[in-house]
Amino acid sequence: MKKIDYLLLITIICISIFGIVMIYSSSYVWAEYKFHDSFKFLKNQSLFFIIGFFLMMIISKIDYKIYYSKSKQILFLALILLILVLIPGIGTVRNGSRSWFGIGSFGVQPSEFAKIAIIIFSSKYLSENEKDIKFFFKGVFPLLLLTLFLFFLIMLQPDFGTGVILVMSVIGIMFVAGVDFKFFFKLGILGVVGIIILIIIAPYRLERILSFLNPWADPLGSGFQIIQSLYAIGPGGLFGFGLGNSRQKHFYLPEPQTDFIFSIISEEFGFLGIILVSTFFITIIYRCFMISKRCNDTFGKYLSFGLSFSLAFQTVLNLMVVVGLIPVTGVTLPFLSYGGSSLLITLCSMGIILNISRQEK
Repeated sequence: MKKIDYLLLITIICISIFGIVMIYSSSYVWAEYKFHDSFKFLKNQSLFFIIGFFLMMIISKIDYKIYYSKSKQILFLALILLILVLIPGIGTVRNGSRSWFGIGSFGVQPSEFAKIAIIIFSSKYLSENEKDIKFFFKGVFPLLLLTLFLFFLIMLQPDFGTGVILVMSVIGIMFVAGVDFKFFFKLGILGVVGIIILIIIAPYRLERILSFLNPWADPLGSGFQIIQSLYAIGPGGLFGFGLGNSRQKHFYLPEPQTDFIFSIISEEFGFLGIILVSTFFITIIYRCFMISKRCNDTFGKYLSFGLSFSLAFQTVLNLMVVVGLIPVTGVTLPFLSYGGSSLLITLCSMGIILNISRQEK
């Protein structure tokens, strides 16, 4: 094997450590008020980072081709976990969603594992059926049906943001695999119809869309998060107010250490912080895509692209929410937002990509 991609590895470590610092800065007020321990979120995230880092290094030394032979077992495990989390008494409800397995004060989200599982399975399926993907019912439909079933299980929790990332990751792999472009146009129409149905089933989603279009119509209700996020980003200026000096984290922006941590970064570090975070993500995503481009193995190419695209799409989705370009989706910012499951799975996926890079010819 070649040496590990040190630029990618060092950037991952830097952004993760920066994320831990910002989680403490954005959460210590809330943590002190709710748990009487200002270091609670810092300690939890640090523990997950240490575990995730060692898992990433171990996975980076495991031949990625093992996932090819074990893809069905991995997907089956993900399906079982998604079903178990829906059972009362097993799954834990947090913020209105039954998306968690509670382990003491920690929580594990099986939907995060499902994202990797479907990417692995899709990569194998498309690499084995390259001739059939030109035909919808023979090649594309079985994979699409399976993906929509996973999306359905995740929506039962409900977790719309994670479900969208999962579906888009599979569509991204299909696109690079050479599926007919007309299919994506038809799929887009189907997606619009699906969103309309989801809005009819749960009217609160319509409130989110309306609040996105005009958050000031309901500033203390559905538009509250977006308005408070913009109040954090706007005054940051060039250099921000300095580390720890955010005003919005003082019970204005709800749980700022999770979905809206980028707002606090912008407030405390200003435009300079935005450039720093953007540089981290651009470096990671660029290196991951280049690893996929250079991979000679079809399965490895699809796998690395799928994991890279999932990371890139989730990042863009979170940033668009934070600046008010799309409705609130509940998607975390990779590496930076508080959340053990998200950090562990992200670092594990980076371990897979690092292993693929080590086997390039």
